[in-house]
Amino acid sequence: MSQLPEQASEKKSRMDQSFRDSVATIDKKGHRNYIFPKKPKGKLYNKRTLASIIYLIIFFGLPFIKIHGEPMFMINILKRKFILFGQIFGPQDFFIFALGMLTFMVFIILFTVVFGRVFCGWACPQTVFMEMVFRKIEYWIDGDYTKQRQLKEMPWNGYKIRKRVTKIAIFYLLSFIIANFFMAYLISMDEVLHYVREGISSHFGTFMALIGFSTVFFFVFYWFREQVCIVVCPYGRLQGVLLDKNSIVVAYDYVRGEPRGKLKKEATEKSGDCIDCAACVRVCPTGIDIRNGTQLECVNCTACIDSCDEIMESVKKPTGLIRFASESQVAKSEKPKINARIIAYSVVLLALVSALGFMLASRDDVDVTILRTSGSVYQTLPDGRIGNIYNAKLANKTHEDIPLTLKLENIKGEIEVIGKDILVQKEDYKNATFIIKVEPKEIKNRRTPINISIYQDNIKIRTVSTTFIGPME
Repeated sequence: MSQLPEQASEKKSRMDQSFRDSVATIDKKGHRNYIFPKKPKGKLYNKRTLASIIYLIIFFGLPFIKIHGEPMFMINILKRKFILFGQIFGPQDFFIFALGMLTFMVFIILFTVVFGRVFCGWACPQTVFMEMVFRKIEYWIDGDYTKQRQLKEMPWNGYKIRKRVTKIAIFYLLSFIIANFFMAYLISMDEVLHYVREGISSHFGTFMALIGFSTVFFFVFYWFREQVCIVVCPYGRLQGVLLDKNSIVVAYDYVRGEPRGKLKKEATEKSGDCIDCAACVRVCPTGIDIRNGTQLECVNCTACIDSCDEIMESVKKPTGLIRFASESQVAKSEKPKINARIIAYSVVLLALVSALGFMLASRDDVDVTILRTSGSVYQTLPDGRIGNIYNAKLANKTHEDIPLTLKLENIKGEIEVIGKDILVQKEDYKNATFIIKVEPKEIKNRRTPINISIYQDNIKIRTVSTTFIGPME
């Protein structure tokens, strides 16, 4: 029989709250408390491993995928060249980037309010590389948490030195490889391989920068570790203001588990299901006790869920003492369910992503800006027509050369391009100068609005409005 919310609240208030006075990674003297988590196992861990394998395949595979001879993804800040899903973006597309960042921020806020920090435990690069790559290698070299602790407390000898040197060498090599792939996302894999072929002497500055990034990655994965999530990452800090009692998080069912105590052959009505085995604490990569409630250190990695379920099965009790649930669901002993709030927020998330996707798909391949030449006035041409000189700035955001033709739409006249016909090279910019010639009878005012259409292979792709200056009547 489920307990009343008042009884649940009373149970929670009796729980020890002293944990809020400090974080698990810092001891009473203010020194770093190094965490040695037990190697996790279970259904959710297997699913997270599979998700991480897919994630790593995508991360290491994308730099090799090309579209029209260009990388599928590239963010080259120095050259102001950005490629997303094969589409080229330049500085003139900054408004899309700004809207994309706003959409991303709103997405993160809404997603966290509804689903908690699932991203942190299942998709964040820091967590994926730390727990699914470096931590697995560490278990292979040093053993499980008890052997790691023994190795740390062991005096320096040949055995310990071999272990440390092996781990440092492998960790730094992996960090160097990861740094190279991150650089590939910035300058393309072809450029990275070109640098490798030409050698360090030809690109010494780039190599030193790469060594710097590799050292940072090594420092993070070898020593700093969970401190990134606790101290550095702003998303972890925002969790406190984004989550509420209806957010889905990794939660301990204190209504069912309290009062905790050692396993007894004959349980009493007052005893809870938690046998105080601390299995959930031993597997936590940030060293917290999830039974104390939601904490900023928790990254929702679900290792505690697997370890608790294993214990519950061994003592013949129902699983789910630690599970995905909201605070209100735990207090009311309700099972997780899809409510109107989750549906509404999910619809908003889908709408935001769809809107951004539409903007990316519908943007123009050619960006055109036409301005009348600064400081120029109208000219009376030898044939009696009135002429104005214009400058056009064109940006080709495709992988092919584009020939363009200009035509007047709302007024009779002629456009004469000065120099060669307009051909904008792929992924390039071009400035063109042209004269618009109009019969005097067509000019009714000092400033006459005109529309200039841009054609590609006889297909209109853009229409630009400007003004034509004529003589005063």
